[in-house]
Amino acid sequence: MRLEKCWFCSSTVYPGHGIQFVRNDAKIFRFCRSKCHKNFKMKRNPRKVKWTKAYRCLHGKDMTQDSTFEFERKRNRPERYDRNVTEQTLKAIPLITKIRHERQKKHITERQKQGKTKERERDAKELEQDIQMLPKKDTLSTQKTKVVVKVSQQQTEENLMEE
Repeated sequence: MRLEKCWFCSSTVYPGHGIQFVRNDAKIFRFCRSKCHKNFKMKRNPRKVKWTKAYRCLHGKDMTQDSTFEFERKRNRPERYDRNVTEQTLKAIPLITKIRHERQKKHITERQKQGKTKERERDAKELEQDIQMLPKKDTLSTQKTKVVVKVSQQQTEENLMEE
């Protein structure tokens, strides 16, 4: 069973699914669904369409430089299998997936850092613009001390009556 990649969005095309377009120069284009086929016929560039893998990789949304992706490379030539190598590969698969997930988590947190810094800058700018709306420190601190003093006097009076 051979899994192909969609020419437009890079998703997998399973056997019996999708559309195949053959150009006059015998170049074969495979598409996962009619959405990709129609976009191809409209001569849209996949790097400019936001939902495609090419766009996401180009704009830093997905991981592109990861050595674990080399295991997914398509090989057209038949290979002779060795039992030991196959056994080692099967043992390595969970480790590879673990490494890939860790790298993906790191990638996502790195992407979120940029958004957090921009949000802090926006908040600081908004605070500078609307600083006059906040109550002044002097009035706020005197109100707190007065309340604390009143409460403490009432408590001491109640304590004296109880004794």
